[in-house]
Amino acid sequence: MQHVIVFVEHKAGHTRKVTFEMATEARTIADALGGKAHAVALGTGAAAIAEQLKAYPLDTIHVSEDTDVDKFLLDPTVDYMEAVAKSTGSALIIVPNTMLGRDVGGRLMARLDAGFNADVTDMKVEGGRLSITAPKLGGAFITTKAFKNCDFGIVTLRPNAFAAKAGGAGAQVVQIEKPAGKSYAMVVESEVEEASAEMGLEEAPVVVSGGRGLGGPEPFTTMLKPLADALGGTVGATRAAADAGWVPYSLQIGQTGKTVSPQLYIAIGISGAIQHKVGMRTAGTIVAINKDGTVPIGEFADLLVVGDLFKIIPELTKLIEAAKAAHA
Repeated sequence: MQHVIVFVEHKAGHTRKVTFEMATEARTIADALGGKAHAVALGTGAAAIAEQLKAYPLDTIHVSEDTDVDKFLLDPTVDYMEAVAKSTGSALIIVPNTMLGRDVGGRLMARLDAGFNADVTDMKVEGGRLSITAPKLGGAFITTKAFKNCDFGIVTLRPNAFAAKAGGAGAQVVQIEKPAGKSYAMVVESEVEEASAEMGLEEAPVVVSGGRGLGGPEPFTTMLKPLADALGGTVGATRAAADAGWVPYSLQIGQTGKTVSPQLYIAIGISGAIQHKVGMRTAGTIVAINKDGTVPIGEFADLLVVGDLFKIIPELTKLIEAAKAAHA
C-alpha cells in the first residue's frame, strides 16, 4: 500500500471530529509510505465539508454532491469509494468506527478484496510496512497486526484515539465522475433521529456516566448534566439505567452499547460490571464515585471516591464552576 484515502462521514455538511482526526493521521501514514493523502466527501453538503478539510494536511479531496448518495442506501457511497480507490491505486482506506463507517468499510472490503481491521487505536509504519494496534475482546487483549499481500487495506478508526491537527496548504478539490451503469433499488424514504446529547459520546473529551446507584432519571439531568457541562463533556449511562427507562439507549456505554475513549471518565453510582468496563476501559483517567468502596470498578479506576454521591456531585460541580470563573 502506498496512498491513504479517508471516507468523510457527514450530514448535510456537518461532520464529526473524527473526520479531522482521520485527515491528520492520513498525512502521517501517507508520508511514511511515500504516497498521497486523499479524502472522499459525498452527497449534499460535500462541497462545504471540502472547504473545512482544506485546513487539514490532505493532498486531494474528491467531491460529489450526487443526490443519489442521500436518496439510496449505501450502494452509491460504496460505488464512489470503490472508483476513487481504483483510480488512486494501492491504498489504505480509513473509515470512522461508526455504524455507517463499518457498513461502508465492510462492503468495500468485499469489492476490493481488501484486508480489514476494526476499532484501530494506533498505526505506525516500520520498514515500509504498516503496523496496526487494536484492542480485542473488550480490551482484554491489545493486538498488533499488519496487512499481508493486499493492494488495499481498510481500517475503522476509533474516535478520540488520534489527535486532529490543522495545517493544510490547501488541498486540491476534484469532482468525481458518477460511476456508469449503476442503478439502485433500496430507497431511503425517511430518517428518524433520536434526540441525544449536543456532543457525541464517542468524541467527548469528558464523559460523566451514571448507573443504578442514581436511583432514577432525575439525577441525570439535575446532577450529571451540570457536572458534564462544567467539564466540557457529555452524559453517558450503564445498560441498567437505559433498561430502566431513565435515559435513552443512545447514552448507553458498554458491551452492547457504545465504546468511548475520553480523556476523563467519571463513573457515578456504577458498580463496574465487565459489560460496562468493556465500553470505557480505554479512557485516559477513570474516576469512580460510589457509596460502596468494594465495587468492582474500584479495581481499575484511577481514583475511587467513597461517599454519598448526592452530596459529592453538587459540591464538585460548584468547585469546578468556581475555578473556571476565577480563570475566565
